[in-house]
Amino acid sequence: MAKPDKVAAVAEIADKFRASSAAVVTEYRGLTMAQLSTLRRALGAGATYRVAKNTLVKRAAEDAGVQGLEDLLTGPTAIAFVEGEPVDAAKALRDFAKDNQALIIKGGYMDGRPLSVDEVSKIADLDSREVLLAKLAGAMKGNLSKAAGLFAAPATKVARLAAALQEKRAGGEAPADES
Repeated sequence: MAKPDKVAAVAEIADKFRASSAAVVTEYRGLTMAQLSTLRRALGAGATYRVAKNTLVKRAAEDAGVQGLEDLLTGPTAIAFVEGEPVDAAKALRDFAKDNQALIIKGGYMDGRPLSVDEVSKIADLDSREVLLAKLAGAMKGNLSKAAGLFAAPATKVARLAAALQEKRAGGEAPADES
């Protein structure tokens, strides 16, 4: 018979899997509580970092319909459940792992499939959503400026032509062509 506290823990982890957009599985062996607190702060409000027993995580993943994490659940395991932007959390974990060799990223889960360590690193290398939107807006503004110039060019030529005709009628002589 399952103990009530373990059933509650499995239900909580399963809910985290369902509510998160991504999850990153890490090994935290050798990290102090102060370092874990620093990591939690670095992850920000969009992610939670939870230390859990592997058997409970396996059951919770099965309950939530998450498959492919079984191989990652060995040794001391902690999972970063990402509710916000996966890029920001992956960057925070990667940067923390660079500074603290004890944190090992094992893999993750996103969009219904497991992720390898390399895929988590590639996600960390991406620009954040805000940066990508700013780049898109800049590119669109540049294209709109080019279009405005192209649309204004014929009107400018017509205005120059009209001014030249008016000067010709007024002065009797045509000015030299500027184009």
